[in-house]
Amino acid sequence: MKSIDLVYQTMLAELGQRATDAAWTADFPAEGRFVKAAVKGRRYWYFDLSDETGSKKRRYVGPVDDPEISQRVETFKREKDDYRARRRMVSSLTRDGGMIAPDPMSGDIVEALAAGGLFRLRGVLIGTVAFQTYAGILGVRLPAAALLTGDADIAQDYAISREVEDSLPPILDLLRAVDETFRPVPHRSGAAASSAFQNATGYRVEFLTSNRGSDDHVDQPARMPALGGASADPLRFLDFLIRDPTRTMLLHKGGIPVTVPDPSRYAVHKLIVASRRRNDGQSAVKRDKDIRQSSLLFEALDQTRRHADLALAYTEAWERGPAWQDGIRFGAAMLTEAEKQRLRDALRLGAQQTGETATMPF
Repeated sequence: MKSIDLVYQTMLAELGQRATDAAWTADFPAEGRFVKAAVKGRRYWYFDLSDETGSKKRRYVGPVDDPEISQRVETFKREKDDYRARRRMVSSLTRDGGMIAPDPMSGDIVEALAAGGLFRLRGVLIGTVAFQTYAGILGVRLPAAALLTGDADIAQDYAISREVEDSLPPILDLLRAVDETFRPVPHRSGAAASSAFQNATGYRVEFLTSNRGSDDHVDQPARMPALGGASADPLRFLDFLIRDPTRTMLLHKGGIPVTVPDPSRYAVHKLIVASRRRNDGQSAVKRDKDIRQSSLLFEALDQTRRHADLALAYTEAWERGPAWQDGIRFGAAMLTEAEKQRLRDALRLGAQQTGETATMPF
């Protein structure tokens, strides 16, 4: 697995700082521009922004002679120059640095949700779109075949959603600003609430939450006060995945600050998820992808000497009980012999470093 040059890892860190500092541009995106217009003898600032069809939308800003507004326009000019620099950095990181850009639809959706406050409200990007960020986090090039997706998965802890006393704007409005064909997907339980949304081409955005209680809740959508009217499907084992997430960048446009699971937790979680998939149809395809992503992360964590991180995550999952152990065993059994040996060696090294005992799944 080829390492990413340190200069590009440093550039990613700089991009992250710049993108975070420029988060206020959600009100006035850097793709647009401020213009002056005279109305009844007085000059005003307006903001022009083209939509996905090329049509121009104009937003009123305020009088030109208002010093606070004019100062904001000047600040915008500096931020726009920085935005262009950030876009060049993203291009360099993906073209030359070996890091991964999401497909345009995924990038636009995450951008819209981020601007709406998803990550401020402690949402976590999971699934393959999150996996795409691990090349930058771990400093290794990941094969493109494991990175293809047609959906975006978002998780939020139920207690957090209930307690933050804040919310995204209506989730359907955010999605339709990206693609007006997005519609709620009827829930399989027949409940009126929706936890998934899909557009005319089949791209799906799904919201998930942890389920630590009775299995009676598994097939019922959980109402999530912070998700702008969206519900979320409760899933077993998800609390492990989204515990102690990490901040990184999605390499789309000028860079989007996002929150994703720790890669060690992601790798272990994928073993468990794979064990619960069926052996037929689309479920089997997803199972194979789960195992592929898990194996690649085990290799990357081994190569980057993050054995202790892997051992700690693995041991935490193993010690949660028989259901977790069965999931790890069944998932690990799908690895090749070489992959099993790599995992065994990495866990032994990690256990030595942490002073714990890692029970092997083989």
